[in-house]
Amino acid sequence: MINFRPPETRTRPPAGTSSGPSTAVTAEKALSFISKGWQEVRSSADADLQLIKNRANKFKNIADRELENFLNSASISPFTGPVITASAANTPPAEIDFVKKLRPKLSEFRRAYSSSQGKLKIDLSAIKNAIVAEVEEEEERERERERERWRKWRNERIKEERGQFGEFDWEPIRAFKTRLKELEVEIKGTSSSPAEIFEGIKNSEFVGKVKSSLKSICKEPEETKGVPPLDVPELLAYLVRQSSPFLDQIGIRKDVSEKIVESLCSKGQNKFLLHSLPGGGSSLIDGDIMSDELDLRIASVLQSTGHCYDGGFWEDSTKQHLPGDKRHVAIVTTASLPWMTGTAVNPLFRAAYLAKSEKQNVTLLVPWLCKSDQELVYPNQLTFSSPEAQELYIRTWLEERIGFKADFKISFYPGKFSKARRSILPAGDTSHFIPSRDADIAILEEPEHLNWYHHGKRWTDKFNHVVGIVHTNYLEYIKREKNGALQAFFVKHINNWVTRAYCDKVLRLSAATQDLPRSLVCNVHGVNPKFLKIGEKAAADKQSGQKVFSKGAYFLGKMVWAKGYRELIDLLSKHKTEFDGFNLDVFGNGEDAHEVQSTAKRLNLNVNFMKGRDHADDSLHGYKVFINPSISDVLCTATAEALAMGKFVVCADHPSNEFFQAFPNCLTYKTPEDFVAKVEEAMSSEPRPLTPEEQYKLSWEAATQRFMEYSDIDKILSSETTLDRRRRKGMGKSVSMPNLEGMVDGGLAFAHNWLTGNEFLRLCTGAIPRSRDYDKEHCNDLHLLPPQDTLSKLDAC
Repeated sequence: MINFRPPETRTRPPAGTSSGPSTAVTAEKALSFISKGWQEVRSSADADLQLIKNRANKFKNIADRELENFLNSASISPFTGPVITASAANTPPAEIDFVKKLRPKLSEFRRAYSSSQGKLKIDLSAIKNAIVAEVEEEEERERERERERWRKWRNERIKEERGQFGEFDWEPIRAFKTRLKELEVEIKGTSSSPAEIFEGIKNSEFVGKVKSSLKSICKEPEETKGVPPLDVPELLAYLVRQSSPFLDQIGIRKDVSEKIVESLCSKGQNKFLLHSLPGGGSSLIDGDIMSDELDLRIASVLQSTGHCYDGGFWEDSTKQHLPGDKRHVAIVTTASLPWMTGTAVNPLFRAAYLAKSEKQNVTLLVPWLCKSDQELVYPNQLTFSSPEAQELYIRTWLEERIGFKADFKISFYPGKFSKARRSILPAGDTSHFIPSRDADIAILEEPEHLNWYHHGKRWTDKFNHVVGIVHTNYLEYIKREKNGALQAFFVKHINNWVTRAYCDKVLRLSAATQDLPRSLVCNVHGVNPKFLKIGEKAAADKQSGQKVFSKGAYFLGKMVWAKGYRELIDLLSKHKTEFDGFNLDVFGNGEDAHEVQSTAKRLNLNVNFMKGRDHADDSLHGYKVFINPSISDVLCTATAEALAMGKFVVCADHPSNEFFQAFPNCLTYKTPEDFVAKVEEAMSSEPRPLTPEEQYKLSWEAATQRFMEYSDIDKILSSETTLDRRRRKGMGKSVSMPNLEGMVDGGLAFAHNWLTGNEFLRLCTGAIPRSRDYDKEHCNDLHLLPPQDTLSKLDAC
């Protein structure tokens, strides 16, 4: 509650004195009180009136005097006379206007007070309405002034912009206005008909310039003019070329398809090459140029028609486009240590040296075998109770040989050992064990082997780039079996099928393997750095005068007939007389060990069989000659290791040994008699130490560099950033023809997926029973959910 405090009692000034200043001050305070406090007075009016009534008798006389003084002060205002006092002169104009409007209200208030006969009844509504009206009028005037200022500013801004951009001073507009004025004058001053007037306008210089400008803007490209449609030979040539994968799959070789395309193009070259070659000239055109000209011809026709192609029927748009600039490389292989095979050792070194560059994250995906299979595969009955224990063994073995800590991830997928094929086959969809967030670049070690029974997502759909590396010459192994020729025929086409469907690029370690789609020959394997150090030590010892090689010849390899033991026994038995007194030590374990040893003993060969051991073992350093007659290998790792240690190597003149023939210590033979001569040459002379260039050529650094170059991964990592991938992914239509090759590959992948989903067909082609999904034992060992739950969870990663 706000208590009303009456103004202080004041006495009238004596007569004859000037009351101007004091009266003005009193009026000013009273007006300030009224203008600032009316709202509060009104809000507590009831309480204040009650208090005034209770104190009315006590303060009646004081209130009468003060009210009389107040009213007199208001009536004797300086506004009534022409003379304005100093205090009034300092009063703001708005306040003076307010007092003028308030005077009638005060008069009403005075009359109402006089008629109350001592009962104080104050009607505040009139004063309130006056104040509210005044405030609203003042606000409206202020808004009007603000609008006026904004209009003024806008007009000035428009004038500035017009002056800046020359809207009205632009020369073409000024010329246009001038010409319109001239035209208006001409029309007014002529007596021609309207048709003549418009004809003159049409032929005027100004209209001609406008036409030429519009033509230059909307000019049709020259290359789209006069492009004749495709004729039948051109369409057939393009169809045959795009269908070459399918024709190859049914037995029509690629070179035959190219000849058909060249023949069809030569028939139509007089029709369309004149449109394609610059200046309409012609020249002798070979197959490659003819193919390029056909592409240009197709592209020009499509561009002239405006056709846009959205994508292929089999294309999958779910490839991952990963955030960040660091790429991901997943290496998937078919074997793992402690099984000392090429597909266990070489992918391990590849992962280590790819991770060494730190340009990409690397994951090595290896098979996990249940304990029963481990006992069949791993040497010396070595088994692991958990994937973590096997990973520790793998990393320890690797770091002892490379000399640095390799920063890459090791993961496991379920695998089962096939006794019939003597190899590990995946169980379930291997691609699901690479999370989608890491699905960028895939390296499939033995792509045909991994995909024989692959039933799951297509590798090229999940990954941005898929590279296959062919390690094994399966056709050579199969031909040695019963009905081998027939089996090899089917396996050859199945290998073509799965590599075409699941790989973007295929690298063959040597020309000993079958010619697969999108493949080229390049050795992308190196040797363990430990062997190069052994060779360096041997060269240093030889330079210091020490005897380096105190032993003769040896052979090392898994003891199965296909690994060269058949060729070795045949050569030794055929030339037993020439090899009289020659002893050969053989190191190896394997399924055919007993049979091989029995055959050698029956033929009375000078061969000493010993248990298999690591090629870097100290007991093997003193041997001078490594003999390897195998022609089933694709690229023998043991041969490369022997050359790195500075030894002689005697091997067959075969495509699998083509990479090694450049080394002076590699002695190749073509006939059995030549074999005897090369062995005698090696036993009677000393090998040459390796040069630094030869050592580098054998190293994993050089092999990794070759791999990055020939697999196109270096181009992908260096030129295609994440932003580039997103832009490429975001590109819409193109004016290219539908890629029939991609459609064929997609159709092959679809058909393969459908066939491998049928358990009966899988068993008919030699798959392990119930291997389409992993079993309960794999779930327990790898801590996996049941197959369907695991696949859905991995897809969500």
